Amino acid sequence: MLDRSESALGIVFRSTFYRSAFFSLLIAGIGLSAATPQLTLFLVRELGTPLPVAGLYYVTNLAAPIAGFAVGRWSDRAANRLLWFRICSVVGALGWVAMASATAIWMPFVISALALSVAGGSMAQLFAACRDELSRHPTRAENRVVATVRMAFTVGWMLGPVLGSWFGGVFGLRPLLLATAACVFAQLIPLGRQRVERYVDTHTDEPTERRRIDHMLPLLIFTGVCVLAMTGDTIKFGYLPIYMAEQLHVSDSMRGAVIGIQPLLELALLPLVARLADRFGAMRAMTAGAVLGLAGNLAYALSTSVLGLFVGQALTAGLWACAGALGVSIAQRLYPEGVGTASGVFLSAIPLGSAIGGTIGGIGVAAIGLPHVFFIPACLTSVAIVAFVILGNRERAEPA
Repeated sequence: MLDRSESALGIVFRSTFYRSAFFSLLIAGIGLSAATPQLTLFLVRELGTPLPVAGLYYVTNLAAPIAGFAVGRWSDRAANRLLWFRICSVVGALGWVAMASATAIWMPFVISALALSVAGGSMAQLFAACRDELSRHPTRAENRVVATVRMAFTVGWMLGPVLGSWFGGVFGLRPLLLATAACVFAQLIPLGRQRVERYVDTHTDEPTERRRIDHMLPLLIFTGVCVLAMTGDTIKFGYLPIYMAEQLHVSDSMRGAVIGIQPLLELALLPLVARLADRFGAMRAMTAGAVLGLAGNLAYALSTSVLGLFVGQALTAGLWACAGALGVSIAQRLYPEGVGTASGVFLSAIPLGSAIGGTIGGIGVAAIGLPHVFFIPACLTSVAIVAFVILGNRERAEPA
């Protein structure tokens, strides 16, 4: 089925598993992105949470790396890779039902830390299953296959906020959270009762626990470097609208256009990035993405007009296209002993980056103001570029 000359789109839609994973991620993306922008409003309006306290909700993202690591380790010991995908999906659905039923301020914080952090492991284990299938049926288009599957989540993330705003306005915020619970559970439906056996390379010895831990360092370094490159995104979503409204005096529609252009460009760039990675190498493409992210942050920091912000968004889309299309694949290659762990650790870097970026943004705005706060993520992304270059050189120097 996985002919080397076949297109990535053909591989995905001819394979029952890849096709099912595509629709599963589409459903999950719609549900999660419908609720996420409304959570602060839910805390304030439904539970009477003071706004400064509501802003601390996203600190619960710090639990994501712990949950991602634990779920990944358990997945790497299970015979069926989709077992922990299903467990995480059920835990997530129950967590969103509990969130919709919350009656006290503290409850969403506990639910997020204990249940929703585990739920994030479902996407990671689906990508781990993709890696198992690619290891069994190798193809030169592997980066494009992963990017094609990943595009479903991006499409869902674009549709979800629009549908969530409409649904919440018509039916209310608690029903919206119940609808999200239904979507998180419904991501199980496309996969049905399929099994994806954990891939074991018969040509290498099964690694010992000590060796697994020793070999994890490159994965952790890569994940940490990605966190540095991602911090600017939270600052952008938190403070770029304020900068446009209060200093540039931009209309509501134009502000929406500036913010909304990035996911559209990211979606368009995903297959291009994957094709470049298949040709020149994933780490080189990731380094180029970080350079684009650096340029994007500088565009934000130096911009005095809406045009400059559009340029910044276009450049930042390049970074996120690289992270979305290639990040989890690079993490899996850096830690082949446990692709479930690699997937969980890397994908947990995104919420961790959000938590760190929010903290940096708050301190930076108070210290140097807007738009100069974006010089901070520019500096962090510069460090990430150097680190990516070092990791790429190390990867090329290792014997095949």
